[in-house]
Amino acid sequence: MFSKRTLLAWSIAELLGVLYCFFVSIELMGISLQLFGSGFAEQLIRTTANPLMGLLIGLLTTSIIQSSSVTTSMVVALVAGGVVPIANAIPIVLGANIGTTITNTLVSLAFITRKEEFRRAFSCSIVDDFFNIMAVIIFIPLEMATGYLQWISSLMCRLFSGVGLIKIASPLKLITRPAVDLLLGATQQNGILSLIVALVILFISLKLLVSLLKKLVVRRAESFIHEYLFKNILRAMLLGFVLTAVIQSSSVTLSLIVPLAGAGILTLEHMFPYALGANIGTPLTAIMASLVTGSPAAITIAFVHLNFNISGALLFLPFKPLRKIPIYCSNWIADVASNARKYAIIYLFIIFYVIPGFIVLLWRWLIV
Repeated sequence: MFSKRTLLAWSIAELLGVLYCFFVSIELMGISLQLFGSGFAEQLIRTTANPLMGLLIGLLTTSIIQSSSVTTSMVVALVAGGVVPIANAIPIVLGANIGTTITNTLVSLAFITRKEEFRRAFSCSIVDDFFNIMAVIIFIPLEMATGYLQWISSLMCRLFSGVGLIKIASPLKLITRPAVDLLLGATQQNGILSLIVALVILFISLKLLVSLLKKLVVRRAESFIHEYLFKNILRAMLLGFVLTAVIQSSSVTLSLIVPLAGAGILTLEHMFPYALGANIGTPLTAIMASLVTGSPAAITIAFVHLNFNISGALLFLPFKPLRKIPIYCSNWIADVASNARKYAIIYLFIIFYVIPGFIVLLWRWLIV
């Protein structure tokens, strides 16, 4: 018989191995979508015509390439090159905030065969959707009326312009890149094949991950998670911010917590401030990219993304009635989707692809 210490070490090794596969699948999924979507995404951004179109283009672009950091960095580069003016770029960045949550929504679908786990995972994966939609409804008209985001960001630009910065690679990307490159080579960099491989790895790793979490975390570490990492709103928010700042991907940070929600270890009340912290950490990649360009306009638009997310957190977190709205909406949609799983798929496609895609294509057809 093995000792308890040996069994624990083996369980931790299993958990780390499964987590690695989980991270590889998310990274591969993002790259796969970029293989057949990045050119189309950049073309969309270049044709931004008005705030509503900019918002929808930001949402659609990020849904296609599965990374708000990539979308925002693309916008930063186009602003720096004078292709897109700041006023047009702001709604794109805000739309990207909504689109980035598609990855963790996709992750939650891995629980679709288990009703209660799916309800918990799906509700946690979409709470950031409702927060971002509400924040956009509040702050885009405010920005159009006052220009406060651009004004604050311009002040910050003056403080940071001239500061050279070396781009820091994401440690997670460095670790997962060899496996991702191997899989891309095996699929001959075919976007569809790579995506299928990514989804297979994602679903298998998630099934194993939830099983291991129930066995290991519930027994040994649940009290640590509740007492230290998620003890209060500020700690949960700080954890989301730090993880996203280090990993440089809010998609991964948010997806990481979905299995914990599915396993019943964390609730929506834990997830919401954590997601807001992840949102605040997201713009750091674009800020670093903008500081490298040295363009005041590019630096300004990168700080707009940061200030929008900070504004949303400052508005929602201190006020419990406001904080409850995204949580209530998420619970309601998750209850409906858990009783009829097809509605989860319908929700995903309508919110992230059908509505923005239809309006953008209709607008482009009308102005041609």
